[in-house]
Amino acid sequence: MPTTAPAFRDVTASDSTLRRFLHGLPGVDAVGLESRAAALGTRSIKTTAKAYAIDLAISMVDLTTLEGADTPGKVRALGAKAVRPDPTDRTTPATAAVCVYPDMVATAKEAVAGSAVKVASVATAFPAGRAALDVKLADVRDAVAAGADEIDMVIDRGAFLAGHYMKVYDEITAVKEVSGDARLKVIFETGELSTYDNIRRASWLGMLAGADFIKTSTGKVAVNATPANTLLMLEAVRDFRAQTGIQIGVKPAGGIRTTKDAVKFLVLVNETAGEDWLDNHWFRFGASSLLNDLLMQRQKLATGRYSGPDYVTVD
Repeated sequence: MPTTAPAFRDVTASDSTLRRFLHGLPGVDAVGLESRAAALGTRSIKTTAKAYAIDLAISMVDLTTLEGADTPGKVRALGAKAVRPDPTDRTTPATAAVCVYPDMVATAKEAVAGSAVKVASVATAFPAGRAALDVKLADVRDAVAAGADEIDMVIDRGAFLAGHYMKVYDEITAVKEVSGDARLKVIFETGELSTYDNIRRASWLGMLAGADFIKTSTGKVAVNATPANTLLMLEAVRDFRAQTGIQIGVKPAGGIRTTKDAVKFLVLVNETAGEDWLDNHWFRFGASSLLNDLLMQRQKLATGRYSGPDYVTVD
């Protein structure tokens, strides 16, 4: 069953009540949203704060490989890097998780065994989400049975855009149920939702259905995480907690490649949702190349110079 607070149970009683609620949410001021995101992105931080921000960002990375050419060897290497991102510096924090396809979960679990690094698995016919519900649920069961700590599911964007909100809601609740103790991240693919109003509606729909995290993107389309769409989702989780007492995480994914980018997103978190979200239990970066730049910048702060091209592994 979803974890929605009692105050919202009537909202999900029927398709019509759910539609009325989602379309009754305040419209998004696109100019204001983008202006605020841009303004927050200009904030500068001092050296000591930057060192803290880099370590915090490293600890929030879901180190990800989601390619058809993934091999057990590649996943084992990625797991080792997640546990010890910089083998030359044991003070470097581990990443939050390794994110892989369901058939690689067991390999990833072995690679991170004995550490606090979680194993996340994409599921529900990732990235398109075009499959029957029983197929999607089987995908999730396979990942959980293999030991996944977290499930990253994709919503049926076609159903959402057609206004079939209860269908999307029911799929999320069904996935939540078969996920068991695994935390559920619900991916909206914001680049395909067309409008900020749709992103706001999707955020509330996911939270009402019991998502533990709401996530921007799969990383497989042209437009992925942006400061503006992430800001909008941070506002949603902030407002949802204010009304229900339930805290939901946020995960921007795709297109975040540099330390400068990561710091901008951390500023968004702090200034919008607040310090309670500045923890990898509540905020993640879905990334592959971001970690490399964070490690390079970390070493630059420590030594005053950049290392050679072989300092970090190429993922």
